[in-house]
Amino acid sequence: MLLKSVSPFPFQFELFGNQYHYHYIFETLAFIVGVRLYYYYKKGNADPISDDNRLWIMLGAMLGALIGSRIIAVLETPQVLSHLSFSVLYQSKTIVGGLLGGLFGVELIKKIIGVNIASGDIYVIPILVALIIGRIGCFSMGIDEPTYGIPTHLFTGMDLGDGIRRHPIMLYEIVYLILLIVLFNSIKHQELINGDRFKLLMLLYFLFRFLIEFIKPYHSLFLSLSSIHWSALFIFIYYYRFIIRISKKITAKQ
Repeated sequence: MLLKSVSPFPFQFELFGNQYHYHYIFETLAFIVGVRLYYYYKKGNADPISDDNRLWIMLGAMLGALIGSRIIAVLETPQVLSHLSFSVLYQSKTIVGGLLGGLFGVELIKKIIGVNIASGDIYVIPILVALIIGRIGCFSMGIDEPTYGIPTHLFTGMDLGDGIRRHPIMLYEIVYLILLIVLFNSIKHQELINGDRFKLLMLLYFLFRFLIEFIKPYHSLFLSLSSIHWSALFIFIYYYRFIIRISKKITAKQ
C-alpha cells in the first residue's frame, strides 16, 4: 500500500487554542520593514519634497492602495459581484490593485497639494523588499491563498495542500523580485530622470504579473483576460511615453 505524502501547507501557528496563518505576521512585517527602509534611504538624501508633503503623499498612497487592492481583487472573481458584501470586499486584496490604487492616490494628492515633482524613486527598494516579505507569507498559505498556479509536471511543481503538483507562483515571484533588487542596485549610480526608476519598477512588475497570470487558474473579466491582465495593460498604456523614450534610448546605444 502506497502512503500518500502529507503537504505541510498551509503553515499555521496556535494561539489561545486557535490556528492562525503566518501570513498575517508576514503582512505586518512587510509594512514595518518597508517603512523603515524608506526612512533609511531618505536619510542623508536631499529630498525636494517637504516632510509635510511627503506625509500627505504617503497617506494618498495608503488610502489608494487600500481601495485599489480590494476593487481589483473582487474583479478577479467576477461571479462574487452578484452577492458582494462588505465582508467579501474587505477580505479581498491583491498587490496589483494596491500598486495601481496607490499610484492614483499619490497623483490625486499631489494635484491637491500642488506638488509637480516625481516622488516614487525613493520607494523602489522598500517596495521590493516589502513585496518579498509579503510573498513569503502568501507562499506559506498554500492553496488557502488564491495565488497558487495551475498543475504542472515541471520539477518546480509543489503540493501546496491539495495533493496536486502546482506552479509555486509565489516562489517564482520572490526570485523575480530579488533579481529586480539586483537590477536597481546596479543602476543606482546611473543618471536617470527623476521618477524613471519607479516607472521602470511598475512596468517590470506588471509585465511579470501579466505573464505569470497565464499559469494561474484565473477568472476571465473581459476578452478572456483577468482583472490582473487589464491592470497591467492599463499600466503599459499609462507609461507609454516612458516606454517609447526608454526604447529609443536603448536603440540609440546599440
